[in-house]
Amino acid sequence: MSSISNSNQIKFGTDGWRGIIADDFTFPNVRKVTRAIAFYLETAYPKDRPVLVAYDTRFQAEKFAYTAAEVLAELGWNVLICDRDCPTPVIAYNARLLNSAGALMFTASHNPAPYCGIKYIPDYAGPATPEITDTIVANLESAADTPVNGNFSAKITTFDPKPEYLKFIYTLIDVDRIRSAHLKVKYDALYSTSRGYLDTVLEHCGCELESFHTYRDVLFGGGMPEPKGEQLVELAEAVKRDGADIGVATDGDSDRFGIIDEQGNMLSPNTVLLLLARHLSKNRGKTGAIVRTVATTHLLDNLAAKYGLEIFETAVGFKYIGEKMRETAVLIGGEESGGLSVIGHIPEKDGILADMLVAEVIAYEGKPLSQLVEEAIAEAGGPLYNQRLDLHLDDAHKAATIESFTKNPPSDIAGVKVKEVGRKDGIKLYLEDGSWVLLRPSGTEPLMRVYLETHSVEQQNKIASQMEQLISQLKPVAV
Repeated sequence: MSSISNSNQIKFGTDGWRGIIADDFTFPNVRKVTRAIAFYLETAYPKDRPVLVAYDTRFQAEKFAYTAAEVLAELGWNVLICDRDCPTPVIAYNARLLNSAGALMFTASHNPAPYCGIKYIPDYAGPATPEITDTIVANLESAADTPVNGNFSAKITTFDPKPEYLKFIYTLIDVDRIRSAHLKVKYDALYSTSRGYLDTVLEHCGCELESFHTYRDVLFGGGMPEPKGEQLVELAEAVKRDGADIGVATDGDSDRFGIIDEQGNMLSPNTVLLLLARHLSKNRGKTGAIVRTVATTHLLDNLAAKYGLEIFETAVGFKYIGEKMRETAVLIGGEESGGLSVIGHIPEKDGILADMLVAEVIAYEGKPLSQLVEEAIAEAGGPLYNQRLDLHLDDAHKAATIESFTKNPPSDIAGVKVKEVGRKDGIKLYLEDGSWVLLRPSGTEPLMRVYLETHSVEQQNKIASQMEQLISQLKPVAV
């Protein structure tokens, strides 16, 4: 397979390249992408720094990872490869700790079993910025996909990233306070990389623990490694059945969290962000800015105002939040898709830490989680109601929609005047009553995502209905 023939199969999204195993995610393409990353490394780091390589629980992930390690070793780099599948936040932390040239992480995160992926994590321990990924993509054309010529195993060393990460995590949570609460916790690993990590931390913190799916299954039990909804039915039932204080889960590479309250209700990421922002400020006495993406709840803005904190809005993608965390003191940064980090931590989302911090809130307040959620929402002037519409549109319809809303945005939505139009990421309509609507075309799928937030279910339905109607009218007429 020539280096030119498969370049067009490799598309980098907001967080690296993902593809279907044995279709476009192949060993030749892994070698090609690894060489493209290595060309970047040569411009950014000296060769005396190691390159880290890690992988999640997917089919062949460890073999893809070792293939990348061989390519890097052939090009003169010393490689540290994980001794087992590893959470993304764990390898990211070690990338900074070990003064590395960054890490290659083989993961497709919460995507279904047929997918694998690869992303580059620089030495600052957060997602690669667009300038870095753009350089890597530009390097693809000249990167060969040929097998390594020779044996370079002497430059590849296996290591265990777990001890140092756990030591660090215990400095970020109040272990003694959690121990004193004697929490009853249910944990669903969803066959992910967090097994052996999150359960270890919970037990270290004295929790009475029952765990599910704490083994590797490359088919994820026939589901998806995504900690929400239908994937967490068993966890919710266990919480209710045994009167547990909380249910926790992570996605496949453990950078996203899933939380079930004592009533068996799934907490949205927006709710968890609000809860933890309040806790860190109110109970832990910490300060700093709150950073959210354009698609994340404005209840965080209200809470920031109440506690006298700065609020920043970024484009969608944790890399933008991570960038802000490297520029200024950030109390908490997060996104509605289920990722967050906090002050003192690395600029990368961490589902293990997020789950433990919610347990910490219960330990501090001594109240049921559902009550704590109600109090946080009330304090921030809520509730607000969120919805995301995934409208299936072809490229021409997507383009026509964005052009129309850019050049001629509506003056009102559902009877409420549009007071401002934001173009930070997609098109965001800010309404006079505090509601908002965001249109974001998917770069990789035939989808237009429409996010909205408003004050009542009735208004939510009105806005959703009008947006669907407006967008359907913009479908180009076939010639």
